[in-house]
Amino acid sequence: MTGEITRADIERVYHTIRPYLRRTPVIQVDLGELNGHGTVTLKLEQLQCGGSFKARGAFTNLLLRDVPEAGVVAASGGNHGVATAYAAHRLGIPAKIFVPTVSAPAKIERIRQLGADLVVGGDRYADAYEAAQEWAATSGALSVHAFDQRETLLGQGTLALELAEQADFDTVLVPVGGGGLIGGIASYFAGTPAVIGVEPDGAPTLARARAAGKPVDAPAGSIAADALAPRRIGELVFPITQSYVADVVLVNDDAIRQAQRALWQAVLIAAEPAGAVGVAALLAGAYKPATDERVAVVISGANMSPGQLEA
Repeated sequence: MTGEITRADIERVYHTIRPYLRRTPVIQVDLGELNGHGTVTLKLEQLQCGGSFKARGAFTNLLLRDVPEAGVVAASGGNHGVATAYAAHRLGIPAKIFVPTVSAPAKIERIRQLGADLVVGGDRYADAYEAAQEWAATSGALSVHAFDQRETLLGQGTLALELAEQADFDTVLVPVGGGGLIGGIASYFAGTPAVIGVEPDGAPTLARARAAGKPVDAPAGSIAADALAPRRIGELVFPITQSYVADVVLVNDDAIRQAQRALWQAVLIAAEPAGAVGVAALLAGAYKPATDERVAVVISGANMSPGQLEA
C-alpha cells in the first residue's frame, strides 16, 4: 500500500477490520439542549472498542503488516496505547506501550488491564515516542505509530465510510492532535463534504503547521493534552490536510469543559476532553455554520475518570 490514500483503499481496509470493530451509531441532537442553536449529527465513536476511534488504526496495522515474534510497540498519549493493547490482546500478540506522565490515569489503568507491558515516563508524547523507538530497535518489535503511518490513516478513514452511510451532512468537525483521524477522514471525503479540524488553543499542531506551510513544533498546554498534543502534525498527514481540510478552528479549555458538561448533563454522552472539542467549537462560536448547513461532529473518545464529567 503506497501512494495516495483513496476511498477504494479505505473500503478494502474496512472489510478486513470490520469483524473486530463496532459500527458506532450516530444520533441527532438539538444544540438548544446544549445551550446552542440548530441540530447536529454526532458520530458516537467513544463507543468504539477500546473507548476511541484509535482501534480502527490499531487493527489495520496488526492485520495488514507482518508482526514479528517480539510483537508490537507503541507510544501514546493514552488512547492509541489502549487501542494497540486491545488489538494485540484480541489477536494474541505481545504488546509494549510507552506513555508520558500526562496520560490520564483511566487510560493507564485500561492499558494494564489489557495485559500490555506498560512504561510510564517523560513529560509528553514525544518522550514516549523516543523511548518506543529505542525499544523497537533493540527488541525487533513492530512499531505502530499513533498517527503518521499509512495503515493508521487507512484505518481511521473507515470512520468516514460509516458516517457517510449513516447521515447526510455538508460539514464534519473533527478533533485534531497528530492528525491521523482527520487525515483518514479527509482522504475518504476528498473535499466533499467539507472537513473542519478542531484543536485546543493550547495545542495547535495543525494551526501552527498551516501558518508555517509545513509541520512545526507546537505547545502542549491543554486539558486535552493526553490525546491532542503531540509535538507536531504528522509528515504524512500534513499534505492531506493541505489538499482536503477546509479550515481549522481553536477552542480554549473552558469551552472544552463546558462542552463535556453539556453533553453529559443534557444527553448523557460521556466524552473525554479531546472528544468534546467539536461540540465546543459550535457552542463557543469558534465554528459558525451557515443557515441550513448540515453539520456532523465526531465524538472521538471517552477514556477518562467519571469524575471529569462533573468537574
